[in-house]
Amino acid sequence: MRLGVNIDHVATLRQQRKESFPEPLEAALVAQEHGADSIVAHLREDRRHIQDRDIRLLKKALKIPLAMEMAATKEMERIALEVMPARVCLVPEKRRELTTEGGLDVVERHLTLQKMIQRLRDKKIEVSLFIDPVADQIKCSKSLGADTVELHTGSFASAKGSEQTRQLAKLLKASELAVKLKLRLHAGHGLTYKNVQPVARLPGMEELNIGFSIIARSVFTGLGPAVREMKELMSCAG
Repeated sequence: MRLGVNIDHVATLRQQRKESFPEPLEAALVAQEHGADSIVAHLREDRRHIQDRDIRLLKKALKIPLAMEMAATKEMERIALEVMPARVCLVPEKRRELTTEGGLDVVERHLTLQKMIQRLRDKKIEVSLFIDPVADQIKCSKSLGADTVELHTGSFASAKGSEQTRQLAKLLKASELAVKLKLRLHAGHGLTYKNVQPVARLPGMEELNIGFSIIARSVFTGLGPAVREMKELMSCAG
């Protein structure tokens, strides 16, 4: 079970004051040292946190894979093809949202996505699609030639009681389908130290991508211990 540490919110803090610190690259190197298996960074169109320079510095300095989250736009494709991250995760993007609000509708956008996915894969960049745990979205992801699907776990993370059980059942069903279709399986969004283990136990789950809860915990424990604690929880679940 691999852990991708999303460092966006280190950049959020920096951009809040338009300072040169804290440095996302430094956070990535600490996470790498303490067990992160990949570093995730979302270069948004509005550049609200991660900047172009961050992506380039991360790619140059990291020994572990860089996963670049991005909207499916020509500008972002151009940057990805220049930087050559190990993986690109295509996500939906709305200018006024606080964070990503749901999965990418790959069924609706299949014509555009298919060509972009092929161009990225031609350059040996792994392509992941961040989607809701819905059968049609998973099947379409496979038909588009994606290597990986990342299941959106936001509905599970925000639910309580019987509704959370129902959302976990949806994730289970989606995981089984992805495995059947021979797609690599990742998950993320809203995962915390309290709710990560049921998702880590899903069949075929290879990697969880987690950011906000790790960065929030690091305020009190330091980033290294926060990464190690999450890794331990995931390992115990597996």
